[in-house]
Amino acid sequence: QVQLVQSGGGLVQAGGSLRLSCEASGRTFVIYRMAWFRQAPGLEREFAARITWSGGGTYYADSVKGRFTISRDNAKNTVYLQMNSLKPEDTAVYYCAASLAAGRGYEYWGQGTQVTVSS
Repeated sequence: QVQLVQSGGGLVQAGGSLRLSCEASGRTFVIYRMAWFRQAPGLEREFAARITWSGGGTYYADSVKGRFTISRDNAKNTVYLQMNSLKPEDTAVYYCAASLAAGRGYEYWGQGTQVTVSS
């Protein structure tokens, strides 16, 4: 079992920055990849960014590329999402998630954290 606990988020003006954190605990040695998803009101949950736990390879959705940066600190078992140049359309509940193998879905999820960007 893997547990994910998120922190960060809040209210920021357009153009501002926020950083989200996601700390993993439990059997963290089985994690292959971690990701951030987001869900805006009335919309489906969408992928934002992912990072490979060991090698650190990253991949971003076009909507956040160049503005968001995903990173990890293996010593702290924590993944971060640095969000810069925020836009009102970035307003959503953000979730971190963990996958245990390539090609496998995300089985473990954080509790979600609200990010609100005012115009």
